[in-house]
Amino acid sequence: MTAAALSAVVVAVFFLVLYLLHRYGDLRKQQRLVLLGTLLSWYLCFLIVFILPLDVSTTIYNQCIHDFSNSTSSASQREQSDQPDPGLASFQPSSAANFCVKSWSYIPDGVLPVFWRVVYWTSQFLTWLLLPFMQSYARSGAFSILGKVKTALIQNAIYYGTYLLIFIVLLIYAAVHLHLKLSWTGLQTIGIAAANTWGLFLLVLLLGYGLVEIPRSYWLSSSNEFLLAKAYFKVAKLATEKAAAEETLADVMEEVSDIDRSVRFNHGLRKCVDTILTKCPTRYQEEMGRNVEHSGREDGAVPTKRGLIKLHEKVISAVQRHSQAQVQWSLLLDEALHLEDVAKSQNSALRVITSSPTSNQLGWFRRFIYTPTVEWYWECVFRKTSCRLLAVLLSLLSVAVVWSECTFFSTRPVLSLFAIFIQKAEQSVFIEMVCFVSILFMCVCVYSTVFRIRVFNYYHLIPHHQTDAYSLQFSGMLFCRLTPPLCLNFLGLIHMDSAFSHQDKIQTSYTSIMGSMRLLPVISDGFYIYYPMLVLLLCIATIYKLGSRCLNLLGFYQYFTDDDWTSDLVDEGKELIRRERRMRQKVEDGQNRRWAWRERYGVQATSERSRAGYTELSHDNSPETEIRKGVAIGDGNAEEQHTSLLQDNSSDEIPNRRSTTGRYLSLSPSLTGLFDDV
Repeated sequence: MTAAALSAVVVAVFFLVLYLLHRYGDLRKQQRLVLLGTLLSWYLCFLIVFILPLDVSTTIYNQCIHDFSNSTSSASQREQSDQPDPGLASFQPSSAANFCVKSWSYIPDGVLPVFWRVVYWTSQFLTWLLLPFMQSYARSGAFSILGKVKTALIQNAIYYGTYLLIFIVLLIYAAVHLHLKLSWTGLQTIGIAAANTWGLFLLVLLLGYGLVEIPRSYWLSSSNEFLLAKAYFKVAKLATEKAAAEETLADVMEEVSDIDRSVRFNHGLRKCVDTILTKCPTRYQEEMGRNVEHSGREDGAVPTKRGLIKLHEKVISAVQRHSQAQVQWSLLLDEALHLEDVAKSQNSALRVITSSPTSNQLGWFRRFIYTPTVEWYWECVFRKTSCRLLAVLLSLLSVAVVWSECTFFSTRPVLSLFAIFIQKAEQSVFIEMVCFVSILFMCVCVYSTVFRIRVFNYYHLIPHHQTDAYSLQFSGMLFCRLTPPLCLNFLGLIHMDSAFSHQDKIQTSYTSIMGSMRLLPVISDGFYIYYPMLVLLLCIATIYKLGSRCLNLLGFYQYFTDDDWTSDLVDEGKELIRRERRMRQKVEDGQNRRWAWRERYGVQATSERSRAGYTELSHDNSPETEIRKGVAIGDGNAEEQHTSLLQDNSSDEIPNRRSTTGRYLSLSPSLTGLFDDV
C-alpha cells in the first residue's frame, strides 16, 4: 500500500502539472527545452507540497514508536529494581501495534531522505543556474545557437556575480563571528539558509496578499453586478492595450519591410532577414513579398548584424504581444456578453439563460449536461450562496494562518492552531488531511499571486496557450525559490522543526535534508521567527488596497468602485460591448438568412447539380457542356457582383473601426463573406 500511495501521488501530480502547462503554454510551438525546464520545475515544486503530509504522518508514527519504546524500557527497569509502576502495568511492548497505528501511506526509512535530496537539489539547480540561462537564451535574437549561448552568458554574468558575492559575504560572517568550521556540510547549510532567506522574504509578501485577496475575490464574485462592472473596466483597458499592440506591430513590420527591400538576395545577411520574415504574421509576409516584386530595387542603407539581432528580438516580442492581446480580447468579450446575458435572465419566467449571438460552437458538455436551464439555476440561484460560503471558509483559514504565523514560536503553551490540530488528530488519516488542507491553502495563496501578478510586459502568465517562454521559465524560478521556505514555514507552524520549536523530537526527512539551521542563530532565532509576523501588516494593507491605490496614483489604473476614472472606463467598456453585440447580431442575422435561402431552394439546387454532373460524365467536350460552363461562369460573376454590392452597402451601416482619437470602436473581424453561398 505504501508503494501504491507514493506512486499515485507522483502520477497525479505529473498530470496536474502537465494540464497547467498545456493551459498556459503552447506544447506544439514553443521550444522543447523551455517546456522541459518549466515542466520539471513546476513538477518538483508541486511534488514537494503533496509528499510533505506523508512525511509528517510517517514522522509522527516513528515518534510514537520511539516514545513507546522509551516508556516500556523505563517500566522494565522499574520491575527489575522491584519498584513497579501501576500506571505503566498495562503499557506492555505487545500493545505497541494497538497504541501506535501505522498509517496506510507509511513510507519506510531510507526512502524519503533520498527522494527529498534528489528533488531539492534538482530544483535548486534549476532555479539558480539553468532557468536563468534558458531565459536569456529564449529571449535572445541571435541567429545561431552559439550566438544565443554567448548572449545568455553575458547577460547572466552580473546575475551570477551578485549571488556569488552574497555567498562569499555569508562565508566570511560565518567564519569570523560564528566560528563555524567551513566543512562541506557547513557550506551546504549556509547555501540553503541563504536561498531560504531570499525565498521567505518574497513568500511573506505574496502570502499576505493572497490570504486577503482570495476570500475577497470569492465574496465579490457572488455579485453579478460587480463582475459585470469590472468586466466593462477590463474591456476598456484591454482595448487601449490592443490598439497599442497593433500599432507597435505595424511599426515593427514597417521596419522589417525596409530591411527586406534594402538587403538583396545575394547579400551575406539575407539568411538573417529570411529568418526574421518567418517570425512575421502571414499577411505581413505576403504584403512584403508584393512590395519587393513591385519595387525591384535596393532602398536604404544595409543594416549590421547587431541591428538585425535587435530587430529580431523586437519582432518576436511584438508578435507575441499582439497575439496575446487578440486572444485576451476575444475571451474578455465572451465573458462580458455572458455576464450581460445572466443579468438579463435573472427574472426570467422560463428559467433559461438566453445566450448572446456567437460564432463559437457549443461542446458536448454544454449541450447535454450544462444546459441553459442548469446554467440558469447555477448562475441565478446557487452561485451566490456557494461563493459566499466558500469565502467565509477561506476567511477562517486565513485568520488561522495569520494567528499561527504570529504565535508559532510559543511552545508552552501551544498557541499555533495548526499545531493544536495536529496534536488533537489521533489517527494518521486526520493528520494527513489537516496537513494537506493547511499547506494546500498556503500554496494556493502564494501560487495564485504568482499566476496573477504582471510585471509590465516582461512577466505575465496568460491562459489559452499565450504565455511566452520568458514568463514560463520565470514562474518556474519563483516556484522553486518559494516552495522550500514555504514548507519549512509550515513545519514550524505545526512544531515539527526543532530549529523553531526547540524540542528534542524526531525530525522529518525533509528537515534533515535542510540541515541544522541552529548553525546560523541570527537566521534561525531571529529572521525565521519574527519576519513572518509581517504578514499581519501586509494583510491589513491588502484589506484597504494600499498597493492598488499606489499603482492607481502612478498611472496603472485599478478597479475602484468610488473612483471617477473607473466610472469613465466602465462607461467606455459598456459602449464597446454594446457595439460588439450589435456586430454579432448582424452576423447571426446574415447566417439565418443564408440558412433560410438554403432550405427554400435546396431541392432545386440539388437537382440542377445532378443534371450538370450527369451531362459532364456523358459528354465532357460537347458544345452543350461548353455552353453550360459559360452560363455557370456568368452566374458566378453575377453572384460576385451581387455579393460585393451587398458588402458595399453594409459597410455604410457599420461605423469605422477606428475613431479620429485613435481608439478602436470595435475590434471584431470584418463582416466579409456573409452571402458567399447565396
